[in-house]
Amino acid sequence: MANPQQHQTVQAGHPTQAARLRRPSPLRSLRLGDTTVTYVPDGLVLLPARGWLRDSTEEVWAAHPEYLDETGNLVASIGGLLVRRDDRALLIDAGFGPQSAPANPSVPHGPIHGGALLDNLAALGVRPEQIEAVAFTHLHTDHIGWAWHPAPGSDQPAFTNATYLFSEPEWTQRHLAKDTPPQALAALAPRVRTTTDGEEIFPGVRVLFTEGHTPGHATYVISSGGQRLIAFGDAMHTSLQIDHPEWSAAPDHDREQSAESRRRLVAELAQPNTIGFGVHFADVVFGRVQPDGTGPAWRPVDEA
Repeated sequence: MANPQQHQTVQAGHPTQAARLRRPSPLRSLRLGDTTVTYVPDGLVLLPARGWLRDSTEEVWAAHPEYLDETGNLVASIGGLLVRRDDRALLIDAGFGPQSAPANPSVPHGPIHGGALLDNLAALGVRPEQIEAVAFTHLHTDHIGWAWHPAPGSDQPAFTNATYLFSEPEWTQRHLAKDTPPQALAALAPRVRTTTDGEEIFPGVRVLFTEGHTPGHATYVISSGGQRLIAFGDAMHTSLQIDHPEWSAAPDHDREQSAESRRRLVAELAQPNTIGFGVHFADVVFGRVQPDGTGPAWRPVDEA
């Protein structure tokens, strides 16, 4: 298993698609007009395929063994998306933070590890205090970690100048985030500003409500240079859901609503000049949705 504390960079050579589906993503950047978007790794989590996606079938996994590691798990990246324009910086999601947790039979995911996000920001030459806002897709702990855990050597979180942005329905229903510690919610609260559907929160970045995984799950649409990137958070956890939007994840708050959000997202992702960002999509976090003869499929993108 990769050490999440280790600064991760794109490896030399050209790994096969199958190899990329079974490893967490390193730092990866795309340029959209005058905007740079960069996946910033924090760590990884293992997701038992049938336990996480309970609507999936053995037949599908048998046909796609390339998605599973030697233990039958999906390898899911954990991190954030850094959006830079001129001298301004926005972070979408803040990883799991400086912690790890072993597999627990009471939760549907396997072992989870964080800790690398600040080191990877430093490798990009970005200091946490330069980030003006952190926009969250939702309140789960693998997305808010560094926003509430103290930074190394400090008693305060790292993003000292950042506003914390949550969709209005996500924050007002935060009592439904049952696995998010009360102390995390308390630490976030003084910095929180809520957002509305369609609101521009940063130049070229708008909120798109995609409820279902949580009551107020938010997607972020980044437009620049005639292209757009759709960062859809936990609406999907694996690129196989592009062709199987009916597959809901075990923790989805509203399965029917999450499936409808996925169908809507797949339709948007299939539009021209559109790139998707799946934060948990192993080492294929950026991609386009294109037909493959049997249905829509995720085609990894390494440059815009």
